[in-house]
Amino acid sequence: MCSSPAPFGGEQWGLGHEGEHSRVPRGALPRLSRTAAPREPRSTCRRGGRGQRARGCAGNQPSSRDWGVEERASGHAQWGGGGGDGRGRRGDCCLFAAGPTRRHRRRRSAWRSRQVQLPQHHVGAPLRVAAARRRGPGSGGCQTPGRGQGSSGGGGAMVVITSARGGGGDRAPSRRRGCGLARAGAAALLAGASCLCYCRSLQGEFVHDDVWAIVNNPDVRPGAPLRWGIFTNDFWGKGMAENTSHKSYRPLCVLTFKLNIFLTGMNPFYFHAVNIILHCLVTLVLMYTCDKTVFKNRGLAFVTALLFAVHPIHTEAVAGIVGRADVLACLLFLLAFLSYNRSLDQGCVGENFPSTVSPFFLLLSLFLGTCAMLVKETGITVFGVCLVYDLFSLSHKQDKSSNGALCPRSPQQPRSDQSSSLPGHPHRENGKHQRFPHKGAWGGCHSPLPPEPKSSGFPVSPPAVWSMMRYLTASSNRNFLLTMRPFFKRAILVLSYVLVILYFRLWIMGGSMPLFSEQDNPASFSPYILTRFLTYSYLLAFNVWLLLAPVTLCYDWQVGSIPLVETIWDMRNLATILLAVVMALLSLHCLAAFKRLEHKEVLVGLLFLVFPFIPASNLFFRVGFVVAERVLYMPSMGYCILFVHGLSKLCTWLNRCGATSLIASTVLLLLLFSWKTVKQNEIWLSRESLFRSGVQTLPHNAKVHYNYANFLKDQGRNKEAIYHYRTALKLYPRHASALNNLGTLTRDTAEAKMYYQRALQLHPQHNRALFNLGNLLKSQEKKEEAITLLKDSIKYGPEFADAYSSLASLLAEQERFKEAEETYQAGIKNCPDSSDLHNNYGVFLVDTGFPKKAVAHYQQAIKLSPSHHVAMVNLGRLYRSLGENSMAEEWYKRALQVAHKAEILSPLGALYYNTGRYEEALQIYQEAAALQPSQRDLRLALAQVLAVMGQTKEAEKMTNHIVSEETGCLECYRLLSAIYSKQENHDKALDAIDKALQLKPKDPKVISELFFTKGNQLREQNLLDKAFESYKAAVQLNPDQAQAWMNMGGIQHIKGNYVSARAYYERALQLVPDSKLLKENLAKLDRLEKRLQEVREKDQT
Repeated sequence: MCSSPAPFGGEQWGLGHEGEHSRVPRGALPRLSRTAAPREPRSTCRRGGRGQRARGCAGNQPSSRDWGVEERASGHAQWGGGGGDGRGRRGDCCLFAAGPTRRHRRRRSAWRSRQVQLPQHHVGAPLRVAAARRRGPGSGGCQTPGRGQGSSGGGGAMVVITSARGGGGDRAPSRRRGCGLARAGAAALLAGASCLCYCRSLQGEFVHDDVWAIVNNPDVRPGAPLRWGIFTNDFWGKGMAENTSHKSYRPLCVLTFKLNIFLTGMNPFYFHAVNIILHCLVTLVLMYTCDKTVFKNRGLAFVTALLFAVHPIHTEAVAGIVGRADVLACLLFLLAFLSYNRSLDQGCVGENFPSTVSPFFLLLSLFLGTCAMLVKETGITVFGVCLVYDLFSLSHKQDKSSNGALCPRSPQQPRSDQSSSLPGHPHRENGKHQRFPHKGAWGGCHSPLPPEPKSSGFPVSPPAVWSMMRYLTASSNRNFLLTMRPFFKRAILVLSYVLVILYFRLWIMGGSMPLFSEQDNPASFSPYILTRFLTYSYLLAFNVWLLLAPVTLCYDWQVGSIPLVETIWDMRNLATILLAVVMALLSLHCLAAFKRLEHKEVLVGLLFLVFPFIPASNLFFRVGFVVAERVLYMPSMGYCILFVHGLSKLCTWLNRCGATSLIASTVLLLLLFSWKTVKQNEIWLSRESLFRSGVQTLPHNAKVHYNYANFLKDQGRNKEAIYHYRTALKLYPRHASALNNLGTLTRDTAEAKMYYQRALQLHPQHNRALFNLGNLLKSQEKKEEAITLLKDSIKYGPEFADAYSSLASLLAEQERFKEAEETYQAGIKNCPDSSDLHNNYGVFLVDTGFPKKAVAHYQQAIKLSPSHHVAMVNLGRLYRSLGENSMAEEWYKRALQVAHKAEILSPLGALYYNTGRYEEALQIYQEAAALQPSQRDLRLALAQVLAVMGQTKEAEKMTNHIVSEETGCLECYRLLSAIYSKQENHDKALDAIDKALQLKPKDPKVISELFFTKGNQLREQNLLDKAFESYKAAVQLNPDQAQAWMNMGGIQHIKGNYVSARAYYERALQLVPDSKLLKENLAKLDRLEKRLQEVREKDQT
């Protein structure tokens, strides 16, 4: 590809003016002309038609192979200087460029009238052009072109032509090395700032939405296999086609969570670490993007990325783990944008619009954009950004005549490359190589426009509007559509692809939109169009304000946080109008600079600000929030670009002292943003800190009170929870969930019932209110009504596993075992990932006599939830009942590894006690009693072990202490009776049993046991008749009491009533046919009867 030498218009040849001198080989000085010379681009080569060879360069100038360009900078770096990058610019040594003084503008105006003519004997001999910076007030330390010459920095330039074969050494390698070090240093600073601002979040836990998206997500939780459901379920693990689905389709983000768990488990530290790394990458890629496509100065790109790295609005997206969707989508968004730019011809373009020179990068852009959409829905907006940027920026670089040659410009005609405030290479647009625009470029090849007046600061100048009108009416632009063919091809491809992926998105959603409640987005439920329009418009201004002044930040902005704008007289409409005016001016500014490509920073800033926010603007569909700080992560890139561009413009309008003050203020702002971000990280460390901060920040928000009350309820702080539930209801009386939860904390059943009924009046399909009311009626023995409500709860919440368990247990109590089993099976089918449901079904199977089937469900519960210690304990008890004591002990110990609790130690201690391992049982019960010293049953079990081991005094003391605390303790009296009996103090033992009987327990089996124990004590005192009466009372209450029947037979046996004794023995034998003692007594009775019969026979003879 051929190119022409760099344009010489406006540069002074020969000795530098107030600058350093450069030596020129003898005979190499060019002749100077007083005639105006047209500005020429760096490359003026024109391509021929398809299949033709490239023609010569325009203007018959020597090619770049004959002439080389070297720029040298002299003078000292000062504020206002721009930086080079090894491509002809000096290293970026400052942030913003200071404008030239009036004296320097007059000198540059004089230099524009000079033209350089190269001597013929140097054609073909490589030359270098060395530009020496002028020194003086307002001059920068970087090589920058002047106004009208492509220069924006202060001071002129001294250009000296030297032969490539002569002096003037090449400093490009050293500049490139320095530039590489500068880039590495900038990247290190950005990465360090990003990590320092968010390193505190590494200590955070799973909070808020993290619990539902990761901990409780069946597609993500540990042990769940990698299955196709990830690509058919939403972000929270529900099927996309279901009515209750949130319709947030983000499978790639879910896969990153799954990968996190696969590599590091459920440790939240590594989840936060990945988020911070992704944020660092986004910051670095943003700096690269700004350097390549936005700013002429790498210093400005660095400041933009630094502002983005420390902005407090990103805290929710980075410190909240589910915010990874926004961060990763932003990274893919930028990569897709860069790939699209890389796919286009960056060099000399024969057609008016650049052709696609790399289909690979174009397809890569489509792929990355699709990945961004599969991470979060807003990622699809990158395609709109690419097309608009292509149309308004990439395709219009320089003016060109109708025949492909450069258009000479009259002295009165405005130049197509007005000076910018940012330093850059004089032959590059925004520091990058330029391309040609299409034929008939505005202000390029038409008749001269009216003279351009001096800038008044208004973004749309009258010549710009005149240029647009002339362009639209020019007869030479009738073939405009033909010249746009390359762009049309790309646009058709991209738009067709977008339609395909949008159709896929609608198909995976089942053709339905998500369902939201009024508290999620109150404005969208307003019946008045004016209210919706005014509120939506104001919300746009409110989001912009959060970017400008992130002072008040909150994790949730729903339910009363921002009152509706219901009238045009609301003062908040002024903010909306102000935003509309600013956006209109910026848009007109971009249109005015359309062909001249002035201030591309404004164009890119607007694209990055507006397009990613469109899905959250309620413009096309209702969203499930009022304001969400996380969705501003991508739009904040545009804000940062516009903010830094505005600062750079202010620097050019201020004097040196004012520019220094502005830069100092910017540094102070960055420090304040960093401090705010660090403080916000502390809020996201735990559920308590997060929910408490919401109450402190937005006390008029009912949702934050509700969330904080839920946390307090989980912590057992019921009084505080009730206060915040009532506060939420005071702020939003229609909060059905708050009414339902308040009912669960109310001890008064009548009041609780009232809360449940009010919740159902507001929301008749509230499945949890139906569930709670059903359980309340169940406790009141209104079982049929309870069954109806529980069935309705399942109907409106088919994935509510607790409703299946409660209904099945109620049916089992009524001995409707078939219906109960069907309910359990339906629940397992609809909620296959519910570990509690599998555990409860296992309990049901054990109770109905299918213990072996129960083993499989207990194991499935443990597989779904490896920390399900209740299922482990139940499995241990099951193995204990089956006689497999070693397996029972193993599962008890596994449960203890998960949760070291007294309720797990207790069955393990019982196992040791019943197998005669009293020492181990004593140790276990002592440990359990230490964990829960107020637990009566544990202390009784400990006293029982002590009594068995012979430590009756300690056992008696411990039991009497319990009786003093609770006089109605039936088990205490039974244990005291056993202790006194072991001490052979039968009178006290008998007295303890009588006290137990005086408590009048309701269970007949318990009373039967007490009478049996009393009979034993009377038998020890040889009071056989009273003992017999006690045994008789025991079997009357519980006919299955085999020991009582046997002891009654024994008493009759002793008394010599062998017939009665045999009758009682045989009755006991029916209950315990394998009793050896009973068989021995019967054998003794047979021998006695035989002897008696022999004696009788002898007496008769």
